[in-house]
Amino acid sequence: MGDAKLQDLILRREKIRAGGGEARIEKQHAQGKLTARERLELLFDPGTMVELGAFVKHHCTYFGMEKKEAPGEGVVTGYGQVDGRLVYAFAQDFTVIGGSLGEMQALKISTVLSNALKVGAPVVGINDSGGARIQEGVASLKGYGDIFYLNTLASGVIPQISAIMGPCAGGAVYSPALTDFVFMVDRTSKMFITGPEVIKSVTGEEVSAEALGGAMTHNNTSGVATFIADDDRACIADIRRLLSFLPSNNLETAPAREENDSPDRSDPELNAIIPDNPSKPYDIREIIGRIVDNGDYLEYMPYYAMNITTGFARMGGRSVGVVANQPKVLAGCLDINASDKAARFVRLCDAFNIPLLTLVDVPGFLPGTNQEYGGIIRHGAKLLFAYSEATVPLVTLIVRKAYGGAYIAMSSKHLGGDLVLAWPQSEIAVMGPSGAANVIFRKEIKSAEDPKKARAEKIAEYTAEFATPYKAAELGYVDDVIDPVSTRPRLIDAFNMLETKREKLPAKKHGNIPL
Repeated sequence: MGDAKLQDLILRREKIRAGGGEARIEKQHAQGKLTARERLELLFDPGTMVELGAFVKHHCTYFGMEKKEAPGEGVVTGYGQVDGRLVYAFAQDFTVIGGSLGEMQALKISTVLSNALKVGAPVVGINDSGGARIQEGVASLKGYGDIFYLNTLASGVIPQISAIMGPCAGGAVYSPALTDFVFMVDRTSKMFITGPEVIKSVTGEEVSAEALGGAMTHNNTSGVATFIADDDRACIADIRRLLSFLPSNNLETAPAREENDSPDRSDPELNAIIPDNPSKPYDIREIIGRIVDNGDYLEYMPYYAMNITTGFARMGGRSVGVVANQPKVLAGCLDINASDKAARFVRLCDAFNIPLLTLVDVPGFLPGTNQEYGGIIRHGAKLLFAYSEATVPLVTLIVRKAYGGAYIAMSSKHLGGDLVLAWPQSEIAVMGPSGAANVIFRKEIKSAEDPKKARAEKIAEYTAEFATPYKAAELGYVDDVIDPVSTRPRLIDAFNMLETKREKLPAKKHGNIPL
């Protein structure tokens, strides 16, 4: 090959790598954002990225587009390694026509998704785009449709991670919404179907872009986003951390790690976390931190439906998903949002062969007209459905309250829980002692000389007899009542025992989850 041809190749590559040019790159940096290539360099292990489709060009000839060059078609695509494992990725380049999506950009992204699906590798999509390329008309919309279709085909087969690192509006929001995880960056990420100006013109409402679709709005209020980061670098570090807990695809298990935290470690402090007063709150994450490897807990949707906590940890070096009621928020009640959050997380873990640990301290479903009118029956059923169809190992630990239908919903034996353990102070019953005494002993209390004293006596009687784990254990609904000190070794032993669990659901096209 002649030197001229080689030099031509080098120059072409340099032009593509320059994206929209130095001025636009400086503007990107001035907004606190990294470029598409800088982001991918941080995502992949050094020197491992292989770029694909660098020379792809649009062929739009409308509105002067035939005179516009778009290096890389406004997106950088390829594959590389993250902690030595194959990962595919794409990053929209806002410096090139605002990262707008046209037919050929969509083709590049679709190629990444298709290839990742073929080889069974995770996909990371970094979104930073002004939206559909209007000059291409319906061809750009067709491109979105192609991506949505592949997102759906890949769901439950390979992990799909979206990072919103700039604007993401209109139809563009639905690809991230179809993926497993959505990361957003505080103050620089925006997601909405219709922007503030359109909303004002149609409804008269005035709202800022940040309040409408900023990172905290979607992490705390809408539940669209899963994680929030302070800046691009922190976001990508979090993505790498998340990938370490996940398998590459649904036919594998997550990689095990050598941990310096003994699986036999006991912890006397666990005896002191639960307050003596059953109505007093505490932070369930204190228990999680003491039983998982090195206290390492990656919380999933930490700012949404905070009355339940979900996340990833390791026990004995192996990945587990954790679902736990949070007594410090709404007393740990299950409500509409908590049910949705937990159900989605349970189904995610089940899809990717990640065993589930459920910690139970739940007084019931949240009462109120807002909950009933909002469909708590339907939303609560999602959690029942998710646990019932899960075939991964299900280990449950009841640490305090487990009342009524909420007890059933939290991975009880009746929904397929493989091993259910309880601490001695736990209470497993249809309802709390006070409410139960009011119902069962209503006549005796009413006719007593001192109703207040009689009520207190009946509550104490009910508590001694039924507000314990032992009635459930007598019926085989609890496999063992354990000393809190030995919780970590007992749980690790349970997961080791269940490692070879095999369970098949009845043959069907798919279930009809109560969406």
